[in-house]
Amino acid sequence: MMNKLLTASLAALMALSLVACGGDTTSGSQSQQSSASGSSSQNEVKTPEDPILLMATTTSTDDTGLLDYLAPMFKEDTGYELQWTAVGTGDAIQKGMDGEVSVLLVHAKAKEEAFVNDGYGVERVEVMYNDFVIVGPTDGPVAYTEDVNAAFSQIRNDELTFVSRGDNSGTHTKELGVWSAIGVEDYESNPNYVSAGAGMADTLVMADEMGGYCLTDRGTWLAKKADFPQMSIVCEGDDNLLNQYGVIAVNPEKYPDTNIDGANAFIEWITSDEIQEVIGQYGVEEYGEPLFFPNAK
Repeated sequence: MMNKLLTASLAALMALSLVACGGDTTSGSQSQQSSASGSSSQNEVKTPEDPILLMATTTSTDDTGLLDYLAPMFKEDTGYELQWTAVGTGDAIQKGMDGEVSVLLVHAKAKEEAFVNDGYGVERVEVMYNDFVIVGPTDGPVAYTEDVNAAFSQIRNDELTFVSRGDNSGTHTKELGVWSAIGVEDYESNPNYVSAGAGMADTLVMADEMGGYCLTDRGTWLAKKADFPQMSIVCEGDDNLLNQYGVIAVNPEKYPDTNIDGANAFIEWITSDEIQEVIGQYGVEEYGEPLFFPNAK
């Protein structure tokens, strides 16, 4: 009888122990699920208070498709929707000076530095670079060279057709710098000098139609060259043809309504290691080489 009671008691204790252990296991599982759910929610990007970020930029970042490629990533990572106006760098900087945008992505270093020094911008941060090239008719009189001064001198001396952006853009600014470097102040006296007053893609179209030459950033040329089978690069590789891009937040002390949080988020994002790598790979698969080289510091 005693043995039966002991056996029954032990069985009851074991049953209670199993129930207790089962309860603990279930509770632990629920706790882990709750913790994982909490961790996931913490990683979700919250919609910013002011989710629209207005940017003024040069035509090359638009013509190459780079911004169309980056903007969805930026929104996914930060919650900000990037909306941009692509114009010449001079006009883009003016939009910043007028407080029409919150951030600039442009490529005329001296003008960018003046923008910051005059109190319109917070800080100029380098993002990426490529270079400028001269393109023209494949069978034209200008032979391939790595000397930009020699190419410009021949175009001027032989009065060859040259189509200028003529729009105060970074490319136009670079062109004027080359004319100045070779001591040519009357470049417009060339009867075949044409001021397009247009973006890079339209300038390329004009140069092609007129059988002339033009200065272009390499990124735009790579993206558009399939449209111009009769044209090719006639000058590249000169150190003076470096084309550096910078990003600048518009100064909120001058324009309190600017979206400085969004501008700072964009600058931090585009200069991050991850996005710098993305920029460095952009265009490689399609064109065999990158359209831009990242160099954020």
